[in-house]
Amino acid sequence: MAAPLRSAPANNLLLLLPDVDFEMLAPDLKHAVLPKGMELAHRDRPIDAVYFLTSGIGSVVITTPTGRRAEAGIFGFDGYIPTAAVTGARISSYDVAVQLDAEGYSMDFDDFRRWMDQSKPFVQIMNRSMESFAVQLAHTAVSNAVHEVNERLARWLLMCHDRSRSDDMAVTHELLSVLLGVRRPSVTTALHVLEGEGLIRSLRGSVIIRNRPGLEAFAHDCYGLPEAEYRRLMGGLT
Repeated sequence: MAAPLRSAPANNLLLLLPDVDFEMLAPDLKHAVLPKGMELAHRDRPIDAVYFLTSGIGSVVITTPTGRRAEAGIFGFDGYIPTAAVTGARISSYDVAVQLDAEGYSMDFDDFRRWMDQSKPFVQIMNRSMESFAVQLAHTAVSNAVHEVNERLARWLLMCHDRSRSDDMAVTHELLSVLLGVRRPSVTTALHVLEGEGLIRSLRGSVIIRNRPGLEAFAHDCYGLPEAEYRRLMGGLT
């Protein structure tokens, strides 16, 4: 397919590349339609491709030896996945799946590694994106330990909204229970709390953001620091 144009909707990292670097690597980018549920990487299996989303939401999911699953991190048009590719590691340490219908570009693992060797701007952008994602993962771990489900749900909805081009997000109670690592009734109760505060509207199979500033205030210190760090890290490249 012809080299993609850098116009909205687009991937933040590809937009940061200098024009000359982007034009050189663009032929290695392949447009991809990524439906909900599609797996982009599998734990303990080789990484075939790296993905740069332009829309939709994906997540890193960790599964314990006993089969319990929870989300460790979320990504969209703000980054790339799997981040392990930046180190040259060919085997994925976790599962990666699309949670909301997505589109974007894929790049073969070997091509990604070649550009890591050939383009200094590409290396800087990928490394800073990986660092910002690591900050997000760390804050998710802390949030899971110290925050209540209501606040954690508010955080997740804000993070999803950051990466969405709509206030209406197609998520189910069952999916949220997996992503938050809690039972489905806990998700239902938390959604009712947020809806009662006038922050969201919960429908069958979707959640609509009604009051973004109020949702941020409700989340308290559960949300904001990783987002500020992303802006600092990536802003230094513009």
